[in-house]
Amino acid sequence: MSAARDEWVYVVTDIEVDGPWPGPNSMRSFASVAVTLDGTEHGRFEAVLEELPGAAPHAKTLEWFESIPEVWAAATTDPRPVPEVMARYADWVRSLPGEKTFAASPLAFDGIWIDYYLRRFTRYGILQGPYEEEYLFDGPGLCIRSYAAAVTGRPAAEMSPSALPGAWFGDVEHTHKAIDDALGYANLLVTLARKATAAS
Repeated sequence: MSAARDEWVYVVTDIEVDGPWPGPNSMRSFASVAVTLDGTEHGRFEAVLEELPGAAPHAKTLEWFESIPEVWAAATTDPRPVPEVMARYADWVRSLPGEKTFAASPLAFDGIWIDYYLRRFTRYGILQGPYEEEYLFDGPGLCIRSYAAAVTGRPAAEMSPSALPGAWFGDVEHTHKAIDDALGYANLLVTLARKATAAS
């Protein structure tokens, strides 16, 4: 008996932040690419956000960004008010077809930031509780790094972009610009799904 085909939409997301902590630091930009595992893309979203009130960049993170000024420029040029961005993002996710879930590499980092921003500025979250009446995402979310570890049989800690073939990312360079990295991870997810299916 063959397994049912996975037709969910995966909202593959990458973020750029100016420090390690949501709230004291800010998410400066993020991007999502919505894909199904057959490789069909269902849309893209990208935004640059204003700093959170009272927040400030972490010194070491800012030092790293200063070493790659083109990435800092991409993450900070023409920022929009955070409530406006998150409202537009929620509307975009809701417009996607069928069942959809959040995906990131790793989920534990990018997901925490997106969840914080959604809950602070909208009525949604990444994973919502049983008494919340309206959901943005279906399911618990997917950690692409963990999925890569399962498919390759290697430790999750080793699943960085530099440790996997560039072709698995669709030969999209990992630039630390949110849209580039989200697109690369979307390609990786599709590649991993194909490899998992071929091995089963």
